Amino acid sequence: MAFTVDEVFETASMTLFQGLDIRTVTLGINIKDCISSDFEEFRDNVYDKVHSSSKKLVSETEELETKYGIPITNERVSVTPITLVMETHSSKEKFVKMAKTLDDAVRNAGVDFVGGFGGLVQKGSTSTEDVLIESLPRVLSETESVCSFLNVGSQETGMNLDAVNKMGVTLKEIAKETKKSIGCAKTVTFVNAPEDNPFMAGAFHGVGEPDFSLNVGISGPGVIKSVVDSSDDYDLTELSEIIKRTAFKTTRAGKLVGKELAEKIGVPFGIVDLSLAPSPVENDSVAKIIESMGIEKMGAHGSTLAVALLMDAIKKGGAMASGNIGGLSGTFLPVSEDLGMVDAVEKGALSLDKLEALTSVCSVGLDMVAIPGETPASKISAILADELSIGIINDKTESVRIIPAHGKKAGDVIEWGGLLGKAPVIDVSEYSSKKLLSRGGRFPSPLQSLKN
Repeated sequence: MAFTVDEVFETASMTLFQGLDIRTVTLGINIKDCISSDFEEFRDNVYDKVHSSSKKLVSETEELETKYGIPITNERVSVTPITLVMETHSSKEKFVKMAKTLDDAVRNAGVDFVGGFGGLVQKGSTSTEDVLIESLPRVLSETESVCSFLNVGSQETGMNLDAVNKMGVTLKEIAKETKKSIGCAKTVTFVNAPEDNPFMAGAFHGVGEPDFSLNVGISGPGVIKSVVDSSDDYDLTELSEIIKRTAFKTTRAGKLVGKELAEKIGVPFGIVDLSLAPSPVENDSVAKIIESMGIEKMGAHGSTLAVALLMDAIKKGGAMASGNIGGLSGTFLPVSEDLGMVDAVEKGALSLDKLEALTSVCSVGLDMVAIPGETPASKISAILADELSIGIINDKTESVRIIPAHGKKAGDVIEWGGLLGKAPVIDVSEYSSKKLLSRGGRFPSPLQSLKN
């Protein structure tokens, strides 16, 4: 489908005045063919493949950004889930060394982050995956670009509560071992994790993917807010229609850039992720879209309805624009990365419980939420389990990126700067769920999983 002159000018306006950007281009790389019984040779193979591919990604991205004038904010890489290639090299020391290899490979090429340092434990964990979890505090404290994930459940398998309990303990250790607890911002716990997600920290190159795949994440909260601001007299159906039409246009821009970039670097084009991804700058806030719809402050009653309408319209518009839709394709509500979310928490309009309710319709999960550093590991695990059970029952991706901010208490603020922004520390329930979580085992797959 060719682009009209009007579409070109409209896209230029979105870029210049409303903050439209390609939030990330993420190159997925299969590293299974790098495996060797000699660990040093294995590391060399991984470095060479990831570094050379990353350099090509960066150089071609810069050329394309200049050609179209659409900002491409981040170049990123994801690799095969690391536990799948480390079975014969399963020790904490070797996991740390491999993490440093990946870190060097992408940083020396100018890539922002590398994802995939994680495992798939939805039905149970192997000894290798247990070692991975134990190594994460060191991995994340001794690298800068490495991101980790753990998929602990799916609708077909249920949820692995033993893994959830381990993650509660591990997140506490990561928070303590990394500066300003930033390692927790690079760690995601999933259920129903997609294999083609371009966004960090949860990106990985799934086992069903080809050797390489180029995935694109677009972002345009400012564009959506602009059309919502001009629609005060629209009913909800009409409001949905204008959001849908706008999402169609932004997705088309993302698809254009993604397909051409994939062709230039000689890899298959994967997907466009439709997710609205805010950043901590003015006019790039999902919360401000919700408030423009007619909610006085994000978190007020009616916010879940507004997020649901926004999500539905974004998906419908994006799906019409491209047959290659995937990843998370939801609406990110990261507290620290959205100035409107920060303001809502600081004003007391948005609590942890309301955030959980919002995630039931936003398809992403609890994201960049800071809680007191003294929160017990069992309570962190309970927060993970609460959120992820929504995904199990409703057959949707859910994730948690929660930061038990070391040395901070409720009401404090932890600041990282850059895309991560700052997070007000949100209080948690004073009551315990330790007895329930200590039962462990596996939350059974729900009745809806019986589809054959």
